[in-house]
Amino acid sequence: MNTALHHQSLHQLVSDDHERAYVLHYLGIPFYRQWDHTLAQACQPLGIRPEQVELEWQQPRFGWESGDVPLAGVPVELIIQYLRYTHTIFVKHKLPYIGRLVESFQAHHPEYDSIARDMKVLYPLFREDFIHHIYQEEDTLFSYILELDRAVRHQSPATRLFFKLERYSLQQLALDHEVHDDEMAGIRHITHNYRLTDTAPLHVKVLYTELQQFEAALQAHARVENNVLFPKAMTLESQVRARLFNTVRHN
Repeated sequence: MNTALHHQSLHQLVSDDHERAYVLHYLGIPFYRQWDHTLAQACQPLGIRPEQVELEWQQPRFGWESGDVPLAGVPVELIIQYLRYTHTIFVKHKLPYIGRLVESFQAHHPEYDSIARDMKVLYPLFREDFIHHIYQEEDTLFSYILELDRAVRHQSPATRLFFKLERYSLQQLALDHEVHDDEMAGIRHITHNYRLTDTAPLHVKVLYTELQQFEAALQAHARVENNVLFPKAMTLESQVRARLFNTVRHN
């Protein structure tokens, strides 16, 4: 353990590594109101040992941000489990944390005061729309693909999908999905593509770091859906359609 860290200010600690801010938030330390506190001072009222914070800083983060998870040869059911896991991370961890950063965003800086005001309006709308999109995707798209997968594996009769095959087209859903992939365009616009001046406050740097990482995670998520899930799902859909055609032809 590096006990010297315990006596550094939160401002210095987070300046050295912006990702440390998430651990402080996760442990209940409101770093954005205590920049001048040392780590030991911030921990003491909460009954947290500085060593505990330091250990958390050394742990790897969620591990899905890069999108380098090898999923090409993985069954559809497991791909959807992975995507649902990332949805949970988005909704339960990333979005609330970014929301707290936005709520506490007091720039006190002429270059960022208007951005702080705009973010307080835009971010809640973005979060609500994003969560709605996720739940709609899970309830509609994922459920449909899993039904196709069960039918192909003879765990469910293909005839049960007759009307859904008439109603849905995965090719069209894939095209629509690509159109809506750039969900953070509005946030990029008001932050001028996360542009930081030399005098940008630390809070702004932490917020922009999280927004950029979240956008990278969304892009990785979209690549899995567009490049892995949809091609596999369209193959399943074609197999189920062929099976239904053969059933009708032989009756």
